[in-house]
Amino acid sequence: MTGPSQRGAREDARQLTAVELALDRGAHRLLAGASERGIRAGFIEFLVFGAKQAWACIFGAALLAAIVAARLWYPDDAALARNDALTIAAVVIQVVMVATRLESGRELWVIVLFHLTGTVMEIFKTDVGSWSYDGDGVLRIAGVPLFTGFMYAAVGSYMVRVYRLFDLGFTRYPRRWLTVVVAVAIYANFFTHHFIVDLRWVLVAAVVVVWWPTVMHFRVWRRTPRMPVLVSFVLVALFIWFAENIATWAGAWLYPDQLDGWHLVSPSKLVSWFLLMIISVVLVTLVYPPRPPRSSSDNSAASS
Repeated sequence: MTGPSQRGAREDARQLTAVELALDRGAHRLLAGASERGIRAGFIEFLVFGAKQAWACIFGAALLAAIVAARLWYPDDAALARNDALTIAAVVIQVVMVATRLESGRELWVIVLFHLTGTVMEIFKTDVGSWSYDGDGVLRIAGVPLFTGFMYAAVGSYMVRVYRLFDLGFTRYPRRWLTVVVAVAIYANFFTHHFIVDLRWVLVAAVVVVWWPTVMHFRVWRRTPRMPVLVSFVLVALFIWFAENIATWAGAWLYPDQLDGWHLVSPSKLVSWFLLMIISVVLVTLVYPPRPPRSSSDNSAASS
């Protein structure tokens, strides 16, 4: 007869891709004799946390590396425009991710959806002058290079992978229909604030009210720390802002105040990224419905 701990461990295994499952088994063999307490145990947990975060970022990191490489080494007189080369590189990265089972087909759906919603917003935002791209290349829609949608897909890829890799669980998660309403309002405001009053601060307040009671539990290896989910939203938004600064330095796109020379993106953009995070979180919950945290016995079985 199968007990709850065994079922929890097998459910974890089903969520991992084939490549991740092989890496997971290798890591468990490597760490099998590690101590469970003390400074060394804490250091190992920290290293595992960093490794999982890096693995969750693999799509975005690869795309950002391609953007930086194009800035540093792509020849100006190449027959293929730089933006078209970046689009081809983004497609290749996505195909490799799926073909090598670094990404599951289940995750691909939410990534494609995030890609589409991001591209629609890009077309609108560039048309109203919020930011701009170089005019070279033919792989574009209404002046927007097609690789831009993959930048939004990178955020979606990170979100679905971190949910799976850290076996996220939540206490007091809000009703999903309410989160969908908030996400739709946020997405609409990205468009409507150009014509009517900007409601971003009202929406930030709504996010705080709706997610204030929610606590996120994330399993690293043996330990399952927890934090208020709003803190995780802020941390991820900050990380994306850092990546945005690298991308604008590399010339992937420019804001109007950067046209005469690059400088740091305004910290006010953190609010936009914070709100965009909510859209991505809600999209991910359509694939992975929020669930309560596992019991300590389930976590022990999954990490054994």
